[in-house]
Amino acid sequence: MAEYTPSEARAWARENLKGCCGCVLPTFTHDLSTLNEAAVRHDVEMERELGMSTVLVVSEGGTTLEEYRRMLEIVTDAAGDLIVVVQASQPTFDLQQLTIEWGAELGADLVLPSYPMTFHPRTLDELYDANKAMIDRSPLGVLLFAIDQWNFARLHPAAFPVDLLERLVADCGMLVGIKNEVGLPYAGGIDEVFWRLGDQVVVTDPMESNAPIWIRHYGMSFMGTSNYEAFGPRIPQMLKLLSDPETWSDGMDLYWRNTPIRKANSATVSPVVANTGMVPRSIWKYQGWLNGFNGGPLRAPLARINAAQMGMIRKAASDAGLDVTDDADDMFWVGRNPR
Repeated sequence: MAEYTPSEARAWARENLKGCCGCVLPTFTHDLSTLNEAAVRHDVEMERELGMSTVLVVSEGGTTLEEYRRMLEIVTDAAGDLIVVVQASQPTFDLQQLTIEWGAELGADLVLPSYPMTFHPRTLDELYDANKAMIDRSPLGVLLFAIDQWNFARLHPAAFPVDLLERLVADCGMLVGIKNEVGLPYAGGIDEVFWRLGDQVVVTDPMESNAPIWIRHYGMSFMGTSNYEAFGPRIPQMLKLLSDPETWSDGMDLYWRNTPIRKANSATVSPVVANTGMVPRSIWKYQGWLNGFNGGPLRAPLARINAAQMGMIRKAASDAGLDVTDDADDMFWVGRNPR
């Protein structure tokens, strides 16, 4: 676990948050009765092999609260030098706080919180107050997820107006970074956050398609969290190449080679998020399985992945030049460490 005081949290994050943050999804035994520990450990090791520096312990895969604590235990034990991020997406702020405290106890480094489905602020001041209370209570440095997935654009078109983010950065020392998807699908809000806050906290746009913009103009050195597993080792490699002017052209070559996967994401992942507000973790898990991750059972409620989506995603990965598995798609449901 990272050791930093509240006054040191931002400096720690700016020094250590480099590279890419992948996503470790839960895997269950075939009867769905419990976590498959061997599968989770396999996936942590795959994150390391692909060059990720950081992992998010995903809590949106059907785990109970107690099972998510066990996920944290497994991942922090297996992580080694990987930075571990808690996903605090539990149904109430109090349960989120409990989960964050578990993460701190078990050796996690940071937290990426979301917002309860029943949280419906009526003003930007209410949104500020709830965020400040959450950040001030957190024993872990907070990566604020600034996106309109939470239905805050009814308060302001940006969902998280930059003035609001500036207030939180000024008032909350444990706010160490911003997962910056402000004003999607347009780039103006994202640029504004980099420009106004990038010298104070870690600002990252997780969308690999935008990486050249922010690396060139703002020196972005950390990317995440997202389904980078779909690209095999490509995204950490691309970030490294684009970060050095001498290898910029090689980075852009890799960027263009990723185009088929990027288009498949737009066709399969993006519509689910846009229409449901849910991240299609089944699709993400299949993308990872093609590149050596465990695959295997998840629990509902999740959007299903169908054969047409599998075919599109597999073809895109092959067209991009990735050495994907020859195993039949039926084996995805079995997984590489079946129990």
